[in-house]
Amino acid sequence: MSAVNPVNPKPYMQELTGKPVYVRLKWGLEYKGFLVSTDGYMNLQLANTEEFQDGKSNGALGEVFIR
Repeated sequence: MSAVNPVNPKPYMQELTGKPVYVRLKWGLEYKGFLVSTDGYMNLQLANTEEFQDGKSNGALGEVFIR
């Protein structure tokens, strides 16, 4: 059995800034884009974002803010 290493989410999210990320929301929508910024409430700003539902692309959205 492998050990689990806990990670503090705030510094981890800051390290991902500028990198491609994939965000899955609890109601099934998924977003793929580049992480622009995060805040203390874990809100996300993505650029060059594409929306997916059930694994199929719904099209490009550009810049989005996820609360």
